[in-house]
Amino acid sequence: MTAPPDVLVVGGGPTGLAMAAQLAAHGVRPGIIDRNLDRARESRALAIQPRTLEVLAGLGVADELVRQGNPNVRLVVHAGRKTVPIPMFDLGFADTPYPFLLFLSQAHTEQVLADHLHARGVEVERGVELTGLNQSGGSVEAALRHRSGRTEHVQVPYVVGCDGARSTVRQLAGIPFEGDSYPQTFVLADADADGLDTSTAHVFVSPSGMLFFFPLVSPAAWRVLAMRPPGDVGAAGTSVTLEDVQALADRYTNGVVRLRDPVWMTNFRLHHRAAAHYRAERIFLAGDAAHIHSPAGAQGMNTGIQDAVNLAWKLAHTLTGRAHQSILDTYEPERAPIGRLVLRMSDRAFTVATSTNSILRFARAHVAPAILPLAAKITSGRGAVFRTVSQLNISYPRSPLSATGPGGSSRRAGAGDRLPDELLAPGTGARTLHELTARPGWHLLLCGPGWPVDSASVVGTRSDRVSVHRLDHSTAAALNRLRIRGQAAILVRPDGYVGYRGGSDTTALRAYLDQWLPVRN
Repeated sequence: MTAPPDVLVVGGGPTGLAMAAQLAAHGVRPGIIDRNLDRARESRALAIQPRTLEVLAGLGVADELVRQGNPNVRLVVHAGRKTVPIPMFDLGFADTPYPFLLFLSQAHTEQVLADHLHARGVEVERGVELTGLNQSGGSVEAALRHRSGRTEHVQVPYVVGCDGARSTVRQLAGIPFEGDSYPQTFVLADADADGLDTSTAHVFVSPSGMLFFFPLVSPAAWRVLAMRPPGDVGAAGTSVTLEDVQALADRYTNGVVRLRDPVWMTNFRLHHRAAAHYRAERIFLAGDAAHIHSPAGAQGMNTGIQDAVNLAWKLAHTLTGRAHQSILDTYEPERAPIGRLVLRMSDRAFTVATSTNSILRFARAHVAPAILPLAAKITSGRGAVFRTVSQLNISYPRSPLSATGPGGSSRRAGAGDRLPDELLAPGTGARTLHELTARPGWHLLLCGPGWPVDSASVVGTRSDRVSVHRLDHSTAAALNRLRIRGQAAILVRPDGYVGYRGGSDTTALRAYLDQWLPVRN
């Protein structure tokens, strides 16, 4: 490295790239290394949730991801002789600019993020392997082995491990990785196929399990995911032929779907594990280094990117003196419960989809075809399920960073909640709430009439860290979305979550600012 970075990011996948991009956006210098000589070319993770697009929008990359991907709003379930279309994002998604699941190859996602970093002078140093970590005083010494065989020692304030399930950072930090492996073997393939509507995702349900077809744009039209039947066990990572995958497809679809032109095929095993801690002093974990689980619900990459968004601004605030380093203590209490929730949720869904239990096999073969058409019509439950899967319901109400002042209680956009989006009136300075609060930093929304003209009376000398916006009667739609009646002060964190919400009395707000954004000498 030409100069020691402020933060060493280990791992050049989606989580590491997002971490580096967020750090750069908040004004600190990241260094990012990866032991692989090239980025992933196969699709691996393939779906981007609405909340992930929201948190990446501030970097200016969300629109490019959407342009390259396949926005999908419908799932077709093939159960026996019945075909049931299930709309996924038709209910309860008026508060996001991305009311869809975006199917896009991980390779393309990584390329978009890497291009963003390149434009800001940050490159992934490939062929560089982390071999040692030593913490002492106020820094971490990292030993890096280059592909030439040269070993370099770098002194950095912080290290973030975004280096996957076999994380070297986690191992060197001595953090246990607790959990187990699933017994089943799966086949994964990117291929073209005949016999499917390309505008939707498909799942074929049978007593043996489920077969999934997810629409891509590149490197092939479809991602195929299927469980090998009991007794037909291929070793993880071993080669797979098109005939193998076609035989599985025939088993689930009764020969309706014909596969061709495969780009990539493999056997693989799934695991469900979580790190005992997300932090060891100045060393942090994010993404698969902290939690791995089944692909049910397309949660893995999305959870990792949101780990990165949560941690990056806190590291930047600490390094630049905008906040006390105690703000870093909020990372694990906020993100570890989310990791555990995703682990439980994906494990349950995986069990239902793959269990060889006779009751569940019967339910997949006979009960599911009968009840799915009815279940698709139950709008309230369906909307709640998809808001959870889309990660729009993630909140941190018990975080030390979440505080409610007098008159600030609310069931919508309360302390710890995600700030919903809504259109703003012309002349407000932005088209939507999310655009208004997209600039890196904190944003104070003074809602309703009667607020002082001089914002310094509220935020003091923190105008370089806190942008103040006034939402009056001309922004009625936004006030209604936020459930504002009268006056309210809403302080939005750099990651788009509400840190503080209170009424017209700003005493508690000033105390919150003094605690988390103290006045600099």
